Amino acid sequence: MFRPVVVIPVYNHDIYLPTLVGEIVKMDLSCLLVDDGSSSGCAGVIDALHAQHGDQVTVVRHTTNQGKGAAVLNGFKQALALGYTHGVQIDADGQHAVGDTPLLLRLASEKPEALVTGQPIFDHSVPLNRRYFRYLTHYMVSINTLTFRLRDAMCGFRVYPLAATLALDERVHLGRRMDFDIDVLVRLDWEGVPIVLQKTNVRYPVDGVSHFRLWADNARITSVHIRLFFGMLVRLPMLLFRPRTTGATR
Repeated sequence: MFRPVVVIPVYNHDIYLPTLVGEIVKMDLSCLLVDDGSSSGCAGVIDALHAQHGDQVTVVRHTTNQGKGAAVLNGFKQALALGYTHGVQIDADGQHAVGDTPLLLRLASEKPEALVTGQPIFDHSVPLNRRYFRYLTHYMVSINTLTFRLRDAMCGFRVYPLAATLALDERVHLGRRMDFDIDVLVRLDWEGVPIVLQKTNVRYPVDGVSHFRLWADNARITSVHIRLFFGMLVRLPMLLFRPRTTGATR
């Protein structure tokens, strides 16, 4: 059985959120909004979306901000409890081409054991510093997975197999903030979970709300790269001689 739900971590993303949820509902998909300690104004927008769309929009609330990774994982736990098999992670800041969701879902339905992740195609709106740090992350992920095929480990537009992802978190306690996307991708690859890439356009809206903190979050990401590097060294023989299960780029 393949039963997906869209999981959106929300922290004061009230500008674009109604448009995003509207597009998802038009695709006849259900979504789960994880309010990660948002202000009362954003919380009101979330409540209004739930009232407008009924059972298609479920709300999970954190009383305080716990971080992107924590919001996604708690959303996944609720989704699994509700009987869903796959979680479609979409960021709430307007970066992702939501119209590509059916493409990712088709790939996930064809290979339900896989992680399907967006491979971003950036336009001129991407800030130079973000592009630079993404390049460094790609380099480190290539080292830690011994493959150059995982082109962007920071993309927040993915379809996760819920049971495998949550089982991994139970074992290793994945990153709870902006380090989550990198940590989970590398560790699922280590687990032998196939990873399928789908090219998708990414933009940085002028009125978009980003909570990426340049120095604090890059320090946290550097820390996870270092931990993963030593984890790779421990797994080096297995990684060198295992059959490569990473799926093709579409």
